[in-house]
Amino acid sequence: MTVSDVMPEPTLFQRFQAEIQEQPKRRARELAAALNVSEGQLVACRQGNQVWQLQFPFTELLTELVKIGEIMTITRNDEAVHEHHGIYRKLSIYGEGKMGLVLSEDLDLRLFLSQWRSGFHVIENGRESLQFFDQYGIAVHKVYKTDASDENEWQRITQQFRDDAPKNIEFEPSRQKISPAQSTPENFDAQQFDRDWADLKDVHEYHGMLKKHQLSRTQALRNIGPNWAQKLNPNAVVDALERAQQQQCPIMIFVGNPGCIQIFSGTIEKLMPYGPWFNILDPEFNLHLRPDLITETWIIRRPSKDGIITSIEAFNQYGDSVITLFGKRKPGEVELPTWQELAESVEKEEPSHVL
Repeated sequence: MTVSDVMPEPTLFQRFQAEIQEQPKRRARELAAALNVSEGQLVACRQGNQVWQLQFPFTELLTELVKIGEIMTITRNDEAVHEHHGIYRKLSIYGEGKMGLVLSEDLDLRLFLSQWRSGFHVIENGRESLQFFDQYGIAVHKVYKTDASDENEWQRITQQFRDDAPKNIEFEPSRQKISPAQSTPENFDAQQFDRDWADLKDVHEYHGMLKKHQLSRTQALRNIGPNWAQKLNPNAVVDALERAQQQQCPIMIFVGNPGCIQIFSGTIEKLMPYGPWFNILDPEFNLHLRPDLITETWIIRRPSKDGIITSIEAFNQYGDSVITLFGKRKPGEVELPTWQELAESVEKEEPSHVL
């Protein structure tokens, strides 16, 4: 009999504790990757150790968050992290609880609640948060208590919505990501696609049009032609953000994942590259972006009843949206000329020529 026959395999919680001892400053997402598990699995394994499962579904909990006052929300994907301080007010839930909107002056969120499968109250390094995960254990949205939060309301809400009979959560294995198809569907009608694009009346009609033509976002951009979309240079997002800061042009910055999109609107001030990250470090808003993980970036022009709406959108190697920039505007308003000029001034990628 060998020692390995006697010694049981360490649990995930034990492996987590060992990893924390070695690298105490490592972030949860990095720890999970090092342990070859999802972030949701890592949080779930710590239940009973300053982690408590929250009652599902989460709609009632979300409606109570306004009473806490200022909080910080984090929504991210693999390439970008969007952090914003504000109050969770003007929340509306619709679609039988599958969708939500936060449209306050300081927080702007699109909540795809059908993707939210588990939630936890977490205390870690003195910081308290509510963390929500999808079926694969990927973090879709986090809400952090701040120094300006109402301590009594935070304690009341975290106690009230704690699940007294927590379930054993089985996260699904992560889906294997594949690069988007380069070729168009066999029945693709390029002329009809051009007409449908030109007939758009609202930017929210865009994804329905792509679905109609069975195109991914990057396929659509390659097929629409330079009047409506042009590929930009690899550093286009950083270039646009630097120009927006220099010109004090009000912009909108969208970062999301399948469970949530978080939006900042306003001017940006403090830009700071650090290692592979490009950062915006303003008092109420932080962005952390990995430009090196952006595979392609496009300037996109969509017609609407308010005129042309111009955006800059970056994608990763799988065709997923990393970050999108618009000029700051509300429905019914025309686009800011300063934003349109700024976006058009970003360097285009030279078209390749086949010899």
